[in-house]
Amino acid sequence: MKYKLIAFDLDGTLLDGRKQVSPENLRALEAAAESGAVVAAATGRIIGGIPEEIRSLPFLRYYISVNGAYVYDTLEDRVLYRGEIPVKMALALCRYMDALPVLYDCYQDNRGWMSGDMYGRIDEFFGEERYVLDLVRRLRTPVPNLAETLEVRGRPVQKMQMYFRPEQMSERTRQLETLAGRFPGLAVTTSFWNNIEINSLDADKGLALKALCGRLGLDMGQTMAFGDGSNDINMLRAAGLGVAMANAAEAVKAAADMETGDNEHSGVAQMIWRALAGEV
Repeated sequence: MKYKLIAFDLDGTLLDGRKQVSPENLRALEAAAESGAVVAAATGRIIGGIPEEIRSLPFLRYYISVNGAYVYDTLEDRVLYRGEIPVKMALALCRYMDALPVLYDCYQDNRGWMSGDMYGRIDEFFGEERYVLDLVRRLRTPVPNLAETLEVRGRPVQKMQMYFRPEQMSERTRQLETLAGRFPGLAVTTSFWNNIEINSLDADKGLALKALCGRLGLDMGQTMAFGDGSNDINMLRAAGLGVAMANAAEAVKAAADMETGDNEHSGVAQMIWRALAGEV
């Protein structure tokens, strides 16, 4: 196989709607690793939020996490790349989001943080999404006030997120259109139906993939990447072969070189088998 690095998004890509990975996807990833390819997860999640079934894969050494804000080598326990929001900018975002009818949180130092009053209202936003609700609760540490906590800690932030109720989708659309203009230097993307994700422009799956290739001495033309959300677009454009899932947004498909099956039918495996057969 000509591709020496395979990077895959999780939610909506490798994982199905139940947030599970199919046996076929696992077999294909294992076969790719056995062929000599480096396999890397590329997700908006922090590493602790990745399902144990994936983290326990013996051939999965590298993680592009938090939308590219953090690239980690598990074997050497070493950070290969960082792209974080300065604390002053994070505090300005807190003040801005305080005036909106949303919940918001952040990732900092690979942990999730959320104001306690917002933590207590999570179910108002994720009531029918039990997996996401439980994940948010498990990975967020409630604090009296998020902005005050960030100011005291004085550390940069990996990502900030805001969440909208189903009836607030028009407000979500408005914020997607205006946030980057209000806060130059920030990347505004989505990975879930009711969220907005805010990163530094340096936190980019495409830049992170390039950084990882640089560390491994690989050419970008030797990479294959899979994704479905707007936070995957730059990675798909940067990769030698960018593959959009059939369930991806149209903008994601437009950025990709090829399309594969959806995440409910092991679309990742479908393309890996083709690559192993020399068809792509």
